[in-house]
Amino acid sequence: MARRRAERRPDRRPRQVEPAEFDEGSGTLYVVATPIGNLEDITVRAARVLGEVDGVLAEDTRRTRTLLTHLGHATPMQSLHGHNEKAKIGRVLGRLARGESLAVVSDAGTPAISDPGAPLVAAVIEAGGTVVPVPGPSAVITALCASGLPTDRFQFVGFLPGRPGRRRKVLVEALASGGTTILYASPHRVVKDLAIAREVAGDDRPAVIARELTKIHEEFDRGTLAELVERWTDKQPRGEFVVLIGPRD
Repeated sequence: MARRRAERRPDRRPRQVEPAEFDEGSGTLYVVATPIGNLEDITVRAARVLGEVDGVLAEDTRRTRTLLTHLGHATPMQSLHGHNEKAKIGRVLGRLARGESLAVVSDAGTPAISDPGAPLVAAVIEAGGTVVPVPGPSAVITALCASGLPTDRFQFVGFLPGRPGRRRKVLVEALASGGTTILYASPHRVVKDLAIAREVAGDDRPAVIARELTKIHEEFDRGTLAELVERWTDKQPRGEFVVLIGPRD
């Protein structure tokens, strides 16, 4: 009995993926930016590409299905997120090599910018495939252009590391380099990130909190780091945050 049960046990070894060989008949990987809130921000080109490709590689298929339904598309989807991206790269390369064209999208905004997509793009390029960007919404640029802070020079640091010491080190380096510093922050860490920035840059450094961009409750809160920390300490932050810290005068 024990031997029969062992024989029926499924083979759990990883599937071997044949190396992809790209030629003139290979497909294209489109890196498609999607709305960060307001669905009207989808570009005409992005809407067309999402309807024409053979498949969409989506960070969250449920959210992307809402967008595709809004556009009237029924394009097949496959999940591609931070936990499975590297494991799926081989299969995606195989589909492209066989002539399929695919679009990679994140939950919102531009893929590969603090979102999945960068390892896949690098792998396709290394294999000799074609990558085409379809530009559009980006929370970084959306927040910066309406912040009132200098835009001629800026650095984007994404989400800060989890450890306070590492967060402080990243901010020290970024805030010392000049220009406007832009970072993403989750609701439960935005005040902590502001407090560390205040310790590093001082009370009077100009800063902006951009929250829920392009959505119904869009908000820009402008002031100094000291003022923002004071105003937000007793709040219960909700939504998605972009924090912008201006350069020294």
